[in-house]
Amino acid sequence: MKSPVVKRSIVIAGHKTSVSLEDAFWSGLKDIAVGRRMTLSDLVAAIDSERHHGNLSSAIRLFVLDHYRTRTAGHGESGQTPREMIMAPPRAASILRSE
Repeated sequence: MKSPVVKRSIVIAGHKTSVSLEDAFWSGLKDIAVGRRMTLSDLVAAIDSERHHGNLSSAIRLFVLDHYRTRTAGHGESGQTPREMIMAPPRAASILRSE
């Protein structure tokens, strides 16, 4: 039986690293990057720079989960609708804030 977790390589902050993620999390991460008009590497670098503990793969999973939980709730901190949140560029204070 094939493992649902796939090891993927990515370059962040100028160095190559790998993360082990399920396809659903990898796809969600790519969709978030597109919605924020960022490269995947830039988004992962932001997640990496703001994590306080745990490994990068776990931090990415938690980030993706938080993003979709916020969208499911119907609005973010700004009161925007989910469509507005997807289309809006990220705010400068934190790239990781739920939008």
